[in-house]
Amino acid sequence: MAFEGRGGDFDEEHLAARPYDLPELPWETIAGRLECITISILRFDARLEASGLAAGWQSRCDMTEAVRALILDGHLVDVGDLVLHDAGMDVCHPTHELTRAAAALRARRTALARPAPWPLSIDGLAALRGIGPVRGEGARRPTKGKPDPDDEAAYPPFANDADPWKAHFAEIDALLERTSKVLAGETPLPKSRSHLVYDPDVDEAEAEDLWLDVVQRTSHWPAVAAAAVAWNAWLDLNLYTRLPWLGLIMAATILRSRGLTHHLLPLAAGFKQSKFRPQGREGAREKLEGFCQVLEEALAIANRDLDRLILARELMARVTRTCRSNSRLPGLVELFLSRPLVTVPLGAKLLQVTPKAVDLMLAQLGGALPRELTGRTRYRAWGIV
Repeated sequence: MAFEGRGGDFDEEHLAARPYDLPELPWETIAGRLECITISILRFDARLEASGLAAGWQSRCDMTEAVRALILDGHLVDVGDLVLHDAGMDVCHPTHELTRAAAALRARRTALARPAPWPLSIDGLAALRGIGPVRGEGARRPTKGKPDPDDEAAYPPFANDADPWKAHFAEIDALLERTSKVLAGETPLPKSRSHLVYDPDVDEAEAEDLWLDVVQRTSHWPAVAAAAVAWNAWLDLNLYTRLPWLGLIMAATILRSRGLTHHLLPLAAGFKQSKFRPQGREGAREKLEGFCQVLEEALAIANRDLDRLILARELMARVTRTCRSNSRLPGLVELFLSRPLVTVPLGAKLLQVTPKAVDLMLAQLGGALPRELTGRTRYRAWGIV
């Protein structure tokens, strides 16, 4: 059996050095449990599609999931700061935690924007990590040690310039060019990594191949079991220690690629709410049961959020039915349904109206106006909670 790997298709003999052992699951006793979870996921997906709020629910879910992912990593990020940062309206300089939350948000959107099998590939993993797609066949990854002095590609073109100022300015220009590519949605491939941040003894390329092999070997398994095994393999292989939230995104992507849902479920919220915490001592059945608990909590949270959106839409729709055809009020309603938090400057920018017009629309909503979250006079925000 061959699968798509680095530089093309290759056989399993490349993984013979340290293959990942798949767990032996008691299929006779867990079949009913898997069937119940699968039916629950299918029911929620059908309900979400029928509600007409799929896009708004997914947008809110992505933002709240990015915040919860950072909470699981031990960092607090305010969802309001993330909403404003995503709209390019930061009220202060972005912190390191906020930048990481924005990276998690971008990874979820990237995984959802591309066809389902794409994230489960080398190029998909590279793009979700934020280092861009790998190059074609024959491309080499950064080595653990120092670059080869004879390898011209390992050094920037200005490394041997006689004029030191020219080299400094060229380095600044290269940095600005990389920044422009990131802001434009492209993610360039870094040429080297600091040994002060990354462990030089960890071979991420081998771990990626092993994890992709697990995904391929479980492709004929039930979707929930395949996602559970892939998530546990991700933890066992310790993939991307600086991106602990990416494993749950990949598990949700597997469920999406297998056709159970057209969206990415809030697994980080489900994991935070559940009591399951993998310690490495659990058996195969305990790990599968723990992942099922995460899915159940995630579905419960997703259903509650959808209920809130449906109720808020019905209340605000009573006001929008009587508004003029050229009114921006329906756009403000859609803004409430697609974001966890809305401020007057944010609404003015996205709706392309004046702040005074947003104030008038908020007053027009009356009792249907979502809850005010801040209670302050200088910074006011509203959201569906």
